[in-house]
Amino acid sequence: MAQQPQYPVYLFTGFLEGGKTKMIQEILEDPNFNDGCKILLVVCEEGVEEYEPTRFWGKNVHQLVIEEPEELAGQLAAYVSKHVVDRILIEYNGMWLLDMLYESLPEGSYVFQQLLIADASTILNYNANMRSLVFDKLQNVETVIFNRGERADREELHKLVRGVSRRAQIAYETPEGELEYDDIEDPLPFDVNAPLVTINEEDYALFYRDLADSMPDWHGRTVKFKGMVARDRQLGKKSIVVGRHVMTCCADDIAFNGLVCNFEREVTLKTGDWVMITAKIRVESHKLYGSQGPVLYATDVAMTSEPKQPVATFY
Repeated sequence: MAQQPQYPVYLFTGFLEGGKTKMIQEILEDPNFNDGCKILLVVCEEGVEEYEPTRFWGKNVHQLVIEEPEELAGQLAAYVSKHVVDRILIEYNGMWLLDMLYESLPEGSYVFQQLLIADASTILNYNANMRSLVFDKLQNVETVIFNRGERADREELHKLVRGVSRRAQIAYETPEGELEYDDIEDPLPFDVNAPLVTINEEDYALFYRDLADSMPDWHGRTVKFKGMVARDRQLGKKSIVVGRHVMTCCADDIAFNGLVCNFEREVTLKTGDWVMITAKIRVESHKLYGSQGPVLYATDVAMTSEPKQPVATFY
């Protein structure tokens, strides 16, 4: 039986006139990347700048233009079924959601690298007016490159990225075409190494995300935070879920981000109760997660009032 071909995908996201075409052109002209292998360039957004023909254009590099998001799956599948492909580069349309692309990638393909190329002079305006689209491009990105930012406020650009991702690399392109990597310190608003890690009301969203991103670092830590109770019959009478509703991007994506919490005795807490919980975290398998996850073992619990802002945010 023939082995399924594998297609690494290099995904370039961003908004119109943000600099994606220029960067992709430079990558295609780099012999360290374009070593003669078969490359498919998928263009989902055509701006003012166009790709320049080169000695390899039409030989080992082929361009596929997709004008509508509904065409993604069909055109990609049709191309890879008829042609040899070693790498796929995608210049994605900033107005299309990324989930549609992920679902449309041909069988055997995988996102090897995802970058956001942004014009530093306009991205904050995009964020102010189309926050959900900016968030969509930031949530899984590995590297964000800001260009045309000679007069940009790097603190604000840093905050923009870190409001969604704590792991993404941030770089600024200089007028000379060099990259300067972000060195702004980004400490958490709580001391992870403290004997008791106290999470303020306004920091729950950051705590929950850092716990998800760096789970092994939290194993064995003792935390104290305010949360809302949710009861689940499958947990029995000695366990609850405690957490907060979190708004990641906008009102449409508010979701309850909770953690399993075990007690030594039966508890009478009800769904909707607000508690101040102190507990030790253990990373272990749990049926509610379906895999390994952070499980709290309560050492103290007290009824408390609802936070001033019941829905936690990253801002």
